[in-house]
Amino acid sequence: MEDQNKNLLLATVLSFVVILVWFVLFPPPEAPPVDPNAPAAVTQTEAPAAAVTPEGTATATAEAAEPLPEAPRLTVDTPELVGSISLLGGRIDDLSLKSYKETLEPDSPIVRLLSPVGEAHPYYAVFGWGPGAGLAAEDVPGAKTEWRIAEGGTLSPGKPVTLTWSNTKGMTFTREIAIDENFMFTVTDTVQNGGTATVSLFPYGIVARHGQPTGLQNFFVLHEGMVSRTDGTLTELGYDDITEFPVVAREGAQAEVVDAGADGWIGFTDKYWMTTLIPEQGTPFTAVTKYVPGADIYQTETRKPVQELAAGGTVTSTTRLFAGAKEWATIRAYERDQGIPGFIDSIDWGWFFFLTKPIFAVLHWLNAMIGNMGLAIIGLTFFLKFLVLPLAYKSYVSMAKMKELQPELEAIKERAGEDKQKLQKEMMQLYKDKKVNPAAGCLPILIQIPIFFALYKVIFVTIELRHAPFFGWLTDLSAPDPSSIFNLFGVLPWDAPVPGSLMALIFIGILPILLGITMWLQQKLNPQPTDPIQQQVFAWMPWIFMFMLGGFASGLVVYWITNNIITFAQQYIIMRSHGHKPDIFGNIKSGFKKKEPVPVSDKSKKAKK
Repeated sequence: MEDQNKNLLLATVLSFVVILVWFVLFPPPEAPPVDPNAPAAVTQTEAPAAAVTPEGTATATAEAAEPLPEAPRLTVDTPELVGSISLLGGRIDDLSLKSYKETLEPDSPIVRLLSPVGEAHPYYAVFGWGPGAGLAAEDVPGAKTEWRIAEGGTLSPGKPVTLTWSNTKGMTFTREIAIDENFMFTVTDTVQNGGTATVSLFPYGIVARHGQPTGLQNFFVLHEGMVSRTDGTLTELGYDDITEFPVVAREGAQAEVVDAGADGWIGFTDKYWMTTLIPEQGTPFTAVTKYVPGADIYQTETRKPVQELAAGGTVTSTTRLFAGAKEWATIRAYERDQGIPGFIDSIDWGWFFFLTKPIFAVLHWLNAMIGNMGLAIIGLTFFLKFLVLPLAYKSYVSMAKMKELQPELEAIKERAGEDKQKLQKEMMQLYKDKKVNPAAGCLPILIQIPIFFALYKVIFVTIELRHAPFFGWLTDLSAPDPSSIFNLFGVLPWDAPVPGSLMALIFIGILPILLGITMWLQQKLNPQPTDPIQQQVFAWMPWIFMFMLGGFASGLVVYWITNNIITFAQQYIIMRSHGHKPDIFGNIKSGFKKKEPVPVSDKSKKAKK
């Protein structure tokens, strides 16, 4: 009976895993990906909707929805970024990432992050000043204002560029744009009032995205859309969530407005890339997320309080812009060294952040030490198994003791016959006397479930796993095993099925097969259960998992195989240390024997006893 209870619980847990894996493997239908890692898109030429002051006065930062004229550009060239900035509006609207290619092909283009109005899927950042009392829209630089280069040439680390523009009221606007060696721009806007009257104005920053990105995965374990942090509160909203905002009259669009008293940031995040506005920390600002239905534009904005500028006075505002890859070490350095609270949470750690964060930190450290992400995953598996070894040891000891109690349990069953109450009472007394926990065998599986999904999340969302090679044919640990039975693992002269297709799920690769074999061998440490139904469930389980996990990231399958091998070794050693030598070959042999059916007359005799 205790075997049945234990196996029923085990089967229930495994069924739960199967259901979750099914939803991971077969998510809701999504748009066919062109390139899931690079921004791509729709054709749209509108400029962003107007930003609005706290008092409701529209700025000229974004004019009517019409194509922008050609304008001079200044070049951006850093160790990580290449592109240009349009002098029309001072837009940061053309950026590509030097270190990242769209695919693994040698001639693959590098990933393009930002693109200007007039190209497919415009995506850009603009900065400026909104007009207040004493100023009109034409008195501040807007979307069609052409800035002049006052100082500098190519924008690169240590070589900022200064732009300037003057209005007809004697005011001079100066913008210094600097960039570091990674992905952070620093935009310093200064206004000098050379007129005779006091005016008021406020600084703002906008990140605008025309339409939803093509290749949006709409995967429940991945966040894509708006991400922000205001006064310690992290907010993540999908694009569909933004379109459901109520219309805010003073915004002229569907919007959500959040006031931050001290710190925060806001922007858009993709799976691996991000564009985020970071105002001066320690000062109040307003974070705005909006959707303009007619133009199909998504915007995130930061607005600082209105300031009065007396005649002869000067005001300055600084805002940073992160535009690049969500590299853990880089983002953590910005958080720690440049005072951006909670910036590491811009990476989508998920609900199990208390597991995903430390797991990735260890994985990152191991990769830095070893220099191979696949070996780092194997090392991480050993580390995790070491952490749970005390609990696993108790579990395996309990399982070994259960094997020793089998003769006594069979005797109890014979004595109790059909009296279930007597059977349960005597079994529980036996467990108490022998100090055995019959449910302990399920503990390793229960521990494994959250670790498995935490690691799945880490491998799926972190850019460090993207295109990370292992050995041989495994050139991308974030993608499924590219080998396939279909072409005999590359021996036959035709290509393997396309990853994600039905054929790829059937004609699996080498890693999933190894996974099934290791699960099967792990089962053979113990004799088959006596119940025929349980025998069938356990017999098919390794091969079901082999096909179900065949479409998962190869890095995750490497972890699972390593985990199976370590678990096999641990259980074997512990069982041997308690005097129970697993008859692996005997158990394998018995699994192929055909069970003779028990005659009906024998069953009746046994029931009468």
